[in-house]
Amino acid sequence: MSLITTSQSVSVLRAADIVVTSGANEGDGLSFADDLIMDDIYMVRTGTELARLGLLRSDSQEMIVGADTETGTPGAEVHLDCALTFMSQNAPVTEVLILVQVDADGHAEDVFALPLAPLDARTEYQLVGIDRSDAARKLAQVACVSFSRGTHITMGSGRQRPIEELQPGDAVLTRDDGVQQVRWIGHSTQRAVGAFAPIRIAADTLNNARDLIVSPDHRLFIYQRTDRLGAGRAELLVKARHLVNGRNVTVQQGGFVDYFQLLFDTHQIIYAEGIAAESMFVDGRTAPLLPPVAGWDRQGPQGHHDALKGLDVQQDLLDHPDAVELLRRASLR
Repeated sequence: MSLITTSQSVSVLRAADIVVTSGANEGDGLSFADDLIMDDIYMVRTGTELARLGLLRSDSQEMIVGADTETGTPGAEVHLDCALTFMSQNAPVTEVLILVQVDADGHAEDVFALPLAPLDARTEYQLVGIDRSDAARKLAQVACVSFSRGTHITMGSGRQRPIEELQPGDAVLTRDDGVQQVRWIGHSTQRAVGAFAPIRIAADTLNNARDLIVSPDHRLFIYQRTDRLGAGRAELLVKARHLVNGRNVTVQQGGFVDYFQLLFDTHQIIYAEGIAAESMFVDGRTAPLLPPVAGWDRQGPQGHHDALKGLDVQQDLLDHPDAVELLRRASLR
């Protein structure tokens, strides 16, 4: 295993808990593509709950289970097998990514299902699609940090512009490198459910003038003038989903969301609705989103910005009913 470069947590079900109730494989659990039969009907076992699978990715694109995980075997290698499409009466389509944990000899020892929309234990799901070619792109969409349509970005001139009006080459203000040109802009429309349900940070929550709506794993940069959080440092990177409190930071479930990604020559902190937030970072997880014309080697990571290393805040430090208010106050004085 080569050098570990990035980490990711995904919410998964054990595939064995999603069982064929009618069809050729009746009684069997969900598995990898070679074992599946189209049109089989599946249901989730009652009482089955999502668990967090912590993944580490190396610079050679291998994935292993991290030590900080709720399921899987730490240190075991994991392969992305396929993307499945199910149909049900309650939703047009539901997509599920299949991750296979293997032993030292490369044999499957556990299979995980990463649903891109919630699966209901009372619903029957008919398998209508098995796709190996597009699975990496779909996992990249889960991992990629994104701003929603309408988000105002601070330009190099100081002007605020909606993200959907930006073009490659536009000059944007960055925290560490002054004015930088946008290299590439990604856009996708997703169902605002499950892994794609955006996080809404209400106006004034973090001294922002307007609501900021971002993808769940989008990291915000916080500068603490006083260390109210007890992190031991002034500069912090905090995932939006770790700030959800049901009041001024909420999950927006339902409907659709237009997501945009901004890519620069290096990973940057920019300003969205006045909040400092990260730009897209190219690594093994997100590279499949890039077209060849973007100019990066899809097999290699983008350089980390030295100023951002070691700033991530662990979730347990934010497990406090007033964590958001503490961060707001810390940034003021």
